[in-house]
Amino acid sequence: MKNILGRELPEYIEGFGEVVPFKGAFSNMGIKEKKGVKVSTVSPGENKVLNSIDEALDKAGIKDGMTISFHHHLRNGDYVINMVLDAIAKRGIKDITVAASSIFPVHAPMVDHIKNGVVTGIYANYMSGPVAEAVSRGELKKVAVMQTHGGRPRAIESGELHIDIAFIGAPTADTYGNINGVQGKSACGALGYAVPDAEYADKVIAITDNLVPYPACPIEITQIYVDYVLVVESIGDPNGIVSGTTKITKDPVGLKIAKMTSEVIKASGLVKDGMSFQTGAGGTALAVAAELKEIMKNEGVVGSFAAGGTTAYIVEMLEEGLFRNIFDVQCFDLKAVESYRDNPKHQPMSASMYGNPHNKGAVVNNLDVMILGATEIDVNFNVNVTTSSSGVIMGGSGGHSDTAAGSKLAIVVTNLMKARLPIIKDSVTTVTTPGESIDVIVTERGIAVNPKREDLIEKLKATNLPVMTINELKTMAEKMTGVPKPIELDDKIVAVVEYRDGTIIDVVKKIK
Repeated sequence: MKNILGRELPEYIEGFGEVVPFKGAFSNMGIKEKKGVKVSTVSPGENKVLNSIDEALDKAGIKDGMTISFHHHLRNGDYVINMVLDAIAKRGIKDITVAASSIFPVHAPMVDHIKNGVVTGIYANYMSGPVAEAVSRGELKKVAVMQTHGGRPRAIESGELHIDIAFIGAPTADTYGNINGVQGKSACGALGYAVPDAEYADKVIAITDNLVPYPACPIEITQIYVDYVLVVESIGDPNGIVSGTTKITKDPVGLKIAKMTSEVIKASGLVKDGMSFQTGAGGTALAVAAELKEIMKNEGVVGSFAAGGTTAYIVEMLEEGLFRNIFDVQCFDLKAVESYRDNPKHQPMSASMYGNPHNKGAVVNNLDVMILGATEIDVNFNVNVTTSSSGVIMGGSGGHSDTAAGSKLAIVVTNLMKARLPIIKDSVTTVTTPGESIDVIVTERGIAVNPKREDLIEKLKATNLPVMTINELKTMAEKMTGVPKPIELDDKIVAVVEYRDGTIIDVVKKIK
């Protein structure tokens, strides 16, 4: 069968189940149900603190076929996933599904666990590095499930993704299981992606390298969700958890794109008091924030909030009074961690509050402007940030689909060519975000506006910006690069790409 985008899908996938095709960004809305949760009661005087991973696995009742979960706030400095999987493997446990909000190169040891049958399934919002490459080669027994930052809590809350044991890396925990991410040697800031795991898993184990006397202060995830606290020497490498600072690009092409993007935002009429904004942590995206900052200062605009994964640059905008608040689901650098710890205007949000389409209103629904990236774009404005031009998994939606769907103006910023390959194609290798959610594409050589945004096309006509059709942009790129040969992929499906509502927007085929 085909979904609404024309992507071919099987009706059923072994190890995944029935395939429900994507029918449009808002086709699967309405009344939804959350699952009930099992709660283990604790009597006065019971001790939650454990001192070995084996004791934790015994207490949690680990066994073959379970689904275990992890959060990715420790990013490429994370020690928790490898620590837990190694201990499980030593017990001879098999057929584990790893539900990690994201997987990074540091998790390379998981490849061996995939090969020996310890890990047979993966759920993730983002994957890069050796694990992603192994999945792309077809080494995982079951198909991997690629979700969005909002789709993952939706799946957990609905019972679609049932977690037997959640392992939560906790930079600070007290003896009763209260957790925060802003203290300790492994401080990472907000813990928004761990919240649904804590709330809905059958068993929750906080793993900390900073045990403090009861009560911890502040508390982000509370004792009422945590069964046990495991104390270890280290949960991660601080150098991989957060960077010292995130930097604006110095590349002239990136700066040109940022300048043009800021002019698009200004022309849209959205730069006004109460505006909201989100951008990524990449150099060009931060340069857009820098340009917007100057426009807001010059026009005396005070925004409502900035959102998403937070960087020092967004913190500076808050501190200079350009936004009243920040909504934070994860911190990208030390400045963001410090701000989240010290500034009450810098507020946390869970992954569900951030982007879940099946609750009573996600933060993304109130976004005015969203700046996005792309690996590939097609002439229908569909965007790929899941696979590379060779078909290898190298990312995933993260919040891409969620923010694009929710925001009033979703702008993709990208070089027209990367590695001598055109970014715009007739058809992307993998659809991550549907074209209906993308409003504008800004490249260094021209700007394309989605034809459905006639209002925006009219506004941009009044500027000197190089506005053209997406087909004209594609032709321009191909004159410089030539038309790349289509990549050849195997027929075997190695991953499904879930849209945020749980329907299937695409599949990823095994690389040859």
